[in-house]
Formats: sequence, structure tokens, C-alpha cells
Amino acid sequence: MAEKILVVDDDREMVELIQLFLSNAGFVTISAFSGEEALEKTFKEKPDLILLDIMMPKIDGWEVLRRIKNDPEVQNTPVAFITARTQNIDKMIGLSVMKAAGYITKPFSKQELLTEVRRILDERRRGSGGQ
Repeated sequence: MAEKILVVDDDREMVELIQLFLSNAGFVTISAFSGEEALEKTFKEKPDLILLDIMMPKIDGWEVLRRIKNDPEVQNTPVAFITARTQNIDKMIGLSVMKAAGYITKPFSKQELLTEVRRILDERRRGSGGQ
């Protein structure tokens, strides 16, 4: 069965582009356009991976990840940030402090996205969860 990836960004065109890349590579995709919707779909759909934008209104990506990590039902779901935040400090916080499974900066190539997605999912299958 194809792995399911939740794509979260308040920019609909970005979500559609990521979904196109992932669908063409054989993944099942689900979309969310806000932090609230991301949390709702995480619990309902139980995705194998979440690709999460950081800068969103109301509930940002940092808070979405914090809530996921604090809930036993979904805390082992790998989350990778896809963000325009390119500063090293943001990447360090995302990976080291927040324990994100990956950090992809915009703009990114199709190959870069698919390589990172496959790496994270391979780690999850091996049991390390990318954490």
C-alpha cells in the first residue's frame, strides 16, 4: 500500500505542487491549509509523514509540531518542515530542539523533496522514526 503524506501549507499553489511531485512518485497525499486543519487531519488520517510549513497564521508549524510530539496517539509520526526560513538557527531549532525528521528550504527541487521524503520514510520503516 502506498504511503500517505500530509502536506501542510497556507499557500495552495505550494501544496498543489508538492502533491503533484509526490503523487507522480506513487505516494498518496492529503492536504491541509492551516495549523488547525493539519492537527485535525493528523489524528483522522494517521499519515506516514507530515510535510509542514512553519509560517502560517494562527497556529504556526512550530506549534503544530509541539502538539504532535506531546500527544501519544501521533507523537511518532515523522514531521519534516518545508519552509522559506533559511537561517541556520531556524534549521537547528527545527532539527535539534523540535526534533523534526527533516528540514527542506524553499525553493527546492523535485529531486531534493523526493530524496528527503524517501530518506525519512526509510528511517521510519527501519524503526528509528526519523527522530
